[in-house]
Amino acid sequence: MLDLTRLRTFRAVLASGSVNGAAANLGYTPSAVSQQLHALQRETGLELLERRGRGLVPTTIGRRFAAEAEALLEQATRLECLAADLRGGRTGSLVITHIASVGASWIPAVAATLSREFPDLRLDLRLWELTQGAGSDTDVEIAVDLPGTDSEKIRDGYDTEELLTEPYVVVLPAGHRLASRTEVPLKELYGEAWVDNDIARGACRRILLDACAAQGFTPIFQLETQDYGAAVAFVEAGAGITVMPRLSYSSVRADPGKVAVATLVEPTPERTIVVRTRRTGAGSPAIARLLELLRAKVAGQRPKQAVNSAAPGRVRA
Repeated sequence: MLDLTRLRTFRAVLASGSVNGAAANLGYTPSAVSQQLHALQRETGLELLERRGRGLVPTTIGRRFAAEAEALLEQATRLECLAADLRGGRTGSLVITHIASVGASWIPAVAATLSREFPDLRLDLRLWELTQGAGSDTDVEIAVDLPGTDSEKIRDGYDTEELLTEPYVVVLPAGHRLASRTEVPLKELYGEAWVDNDIARGACRRILLDACAAQGFTPIFQLETQDYGAAVAFVEAGAGITVMPRLSYSSVRADPGKVAVATLVEPTPERTIVVRTRRTGAGSPAIARLLELLRAKVAGQRPKQAVNSAAPGRVRA
């Protein structure tokens, strides 16, 4: 069993580049740091560091070891925080993974309400596009449903509720030939200069590309960004068009004088936003309240003050 203190000391030496620097940062003596490093190398049987000039640098093996140790230390820190919360009688923490558009549109108000009503609750918010549901420590996941993929299989132990099915919209420069339309057939975007906006080329992009493929073409992405707001800014500048789910567009502060927005039709690409909750947390008042707040956001209604854990919603086990 690896000693976590030695791992943290090793990481501190790498970050500071010297034993003395790590000792100053950690509040140890240099000899204590050196002893921790020697003990870790004996413990692992690996040569993790080598001297270069007056400093220390990781060996090739050390760099690989450090990368794996980082994930272990993050998990250990979360476990230590949880233990501290439980010892202090606090509610604990809630890990919420969410898609970017929900993070911009819904999560700030939802998180503020939860923090106010559950002051001892620690919220750990993460971007779903960067994990694609791969994390095993998520309590609540607000994601894009893509039936028939492995994303459903890795969510065993969770209940799934559909929140919203929404269309995609095309964002056009104000002077574009299609700018006066409220609906635009997808095939009319063939040959246009597209601005990509998907942070991870994940589920949302796949839905769009599949719809284009059904019409017999592939979008020409002349500019690629990883942010909805940046993509709309390019459109405002006249660099091309961009396509995104309706909620994603509503999360962006676009200049209505510079862009026009139309719903895509024939076909209408759609994405379904779902919320997945860990079954072991089914009795949590905080999770029940979170679900109520999300349903209220979807309905466009102001959330009620009372918690109603039996609020309606279609749930899949």
